[in-house]
Amino acid sequence: MKVLVTGGAGFIGSHTVVELILEGHEPVILDSLVNAKESVFARLEAITGYAVEAIQADVRDSDALDRAMESGGFDAVIHFAGLKAVGESVDRPLDYFDVNVGGSVQVLKAMQRHEIEIFLFSSSATVYGDPETLPIPEHAPLRPPTNPYGRSKLMVEQVLEDLTRAAPHLRLGALRYFNPVGAHESGLIGEDPRGVPTNLMPYIAQVAAEKLPKLAVFGDDYPTPDGTGIRDFIHVVDLAKGHVAALERLRNETGLGVWNLGTGKGTSVLELVAAFERAAGVQVPYEVVGRRAGDVAATYADPSRAQRELGWRAERDIDAMCADTWRWQQYAAGIE
Repeated sequence: MKVLVTGGAGFIGSHTVVELILEGHEPVILDSLVNAKESVFARLEAITGYAVEAIQADVRDSDALDRAMESGGFDAVIHFAGLKAVGESVDRPLDYFDVNVGGSVQVLKAMQRHEIEIFLFSSSATVYGDPETLPIPEHAPLRPPTNPYGRSKLMVEQVLEDLTRAAPHLRLGALRYFNPVGAHESGLIGEDPRGVPTNLMPYIAQVAAEKLPKLAVFGDDYPTPDGTGIRDFIHVVDLAKGHVAALERLRNETGLGVWNLGTGKGTSVLELVAAFERAAGVQVPYEVVGRRAGDVAATYADPSRAQRELGWRAERDIDAMCADTWRWQQYAAGIE
């Protein structure tokens, strides 16, 4: 399939582009490069031997979307483009609704104009809010998310539900993933945040590399074994493979499909720090500070539907996630 990948130069998008190419698909990247670097295109070619076509544009720009889709032949859209930092969303809610909700609507409207029927959405486990039970299955109540980022993802899922009712011939999917970490085993692509990282793993990596002085652990008084928050960390390559599996499913299924992508195992912040210290062979200094607005104590997936319906399961463990992140961190530091 020829696939338009919005946000395809970003962390998850770039790894998904690699897996699409390896499975014989033809991805085209559309990215504003606000949170990504142009150098990723050469690195993707180095990994795959394939020169990926790239379009620099914002998903809120309907004219740019039309020009991209008029190039013709697209069978599907995988939509990653958006803002993703929970803490930042609390401070900048309007930006998150503008980009994440408004941008998604613009993409869907452009697809409608150009008669593209397959749409795969990058959603989030934050739509479950503070869960009542663990692990979380897809049929769990969608409780009010605790932050604007989560609410923006839930709003887009609600748009997809309504669109499915209005146009049942469409083939729509939402992937609720938990905490993507890791990097490609080549060390050529990985999470490359601008400025100070807002996600845990790249922050730990920069502390380990002595680019930052210490890690701030947001709270050690949660009702968890060591008091720190528990998350379902999933290797980004496993996550990328999940997107390809879902895309294949949507070829033959109309309506809206929803799948969790996670390992089904929870890891605490301090457990992740210890795993990274093992992988890097260095200490990661940290300081416990107050809880962060919008965080929940624990969340991890029941991924059995994805295993059953997509034939997909996560294969890489937390040690592999840390080792690949550290390899990428050393490469990224060397090219700055």
